[in-house]
Amino acid sequence: MKWKADRGLQARMGLTMILLIALYVVFIGVLAYMGVGTFMLILIMAVFMGGQVFFSDKLALRSMGAHEVSEEEYPQLHATVGRLAQQADLPKPTIAVANSRVPNAFATGRSPSSATVCATTGIMNTLDQEEMEGVLAHELAHVKNRDVMVMTIATFLSTLAFMIVRWGFLFGGGGNRDQGGAPIIVAVLVSLVVGVVSFLLIRVLSRYREYAADRGGAMITGRPSALASALMKIDNGMARVPDDDLRTQADMNAFFIIPIKSGAIGKLLSTHPSTENRIERLREMEKELETA
Repeated sequence: MKWKADRGLQARMGLTMILLIALYVVFIGVLAYMGVGTFMLILIMAVFMGGQVFFSDKLALRSMGAHEVSEEEYPQLHATVGRLAQQADLPKPTIAVANSRVPNAFATGRSPSSATVCATTGIMNTLDQEEMEGVLAHELAHVKNRDVMVMTIATFLSTLAFMIVRWGFLFGGGGNRDQGGAPIIVAVLVSLVVGVVSFLLIRVLSRYREYAADRGGAMITGRPSALASALMKIDNGMARVPDDDLRTQADMNAFFIIPIKSGAIGKLLSTHPSTENRIERLREMEKELETA
C-alpha cells in the first residue's frame, strides 16, 4: 500500500512536544527556586522518564492483566496481524491478549520494531473477522504514525506533577509554615497548574491521533466501513460490561480504541472524539473510495 503521512498529526505532535518541553523548564525552574535540589530533581525526572519510555509497554500490559501469546495459542490473531503489518510495511509486532470482558484493543511500544498489539477476549468475542481486521489495522496505524511514543512521553509530566500535588503536603510537614510548608504549598500549586495544562495538551493530541489512526487503519484494509461497524459494536458493548471491570481499566483510556466513559465530565475530558463523529468520517471515506 502507499502510505500517506498525516502532516496534521506530525505538526500537532511536534507542537505538543515543544509546549511540554517549555512546561518541563518552568516546572524544574520553579521547584528549584522553591528549594528543591536542581541536580536531584533532574536526576529523579530522568530516571522516571527513562523507566516510562523503556518499560511503559510492559507496565501497560501488566495493568491490563495481558500476556504475550504464541501462534499456537491464537493462530488467527497472529495471521491477521502479520498480514496487516505486511500491508502497512511494518515489522510484525508482539501479540498480547488480555482476559477481559471489556471489548477493546491498544498498541504500545517505543518504536515500530518494539511494538505490541493487545486485544481483549471481549473484543474477539464481539467482532467478526472483517471488523477485527479494521480494529487491528487502526492499532497498527498508531504504530506507523509513531504517536504511541509521543503519548508515553506526554503523559509522564502530568503523572509526575499530580504525584507532587498528591504527596506535597505529606513531605512538606502538612503545610506548616514553621517547617517550611509555604514553599511546598507553592510547589504543589505550580505542579497542579503544570499537571492540568499537560493533561489538556494530551487530550487535544489524543483526539486528533484517533482520527489519524482511523484514516490510517482504513487505508491499510481498504474497508472504512469495517472499522465503523466495529466502533459501533464496541461502543454498544461497553454498556453491557460490569462497572467493576470498567473501573479497573479506566487508566488505560488514552491508549484504547474506544475510551471508558464515566458521566458528563468523563465525556468532556475524554481522550477520544465521539464515536458518532468517527463513524461519520469513516462513512465519508468509504464514499470517496467508492467514487475513486
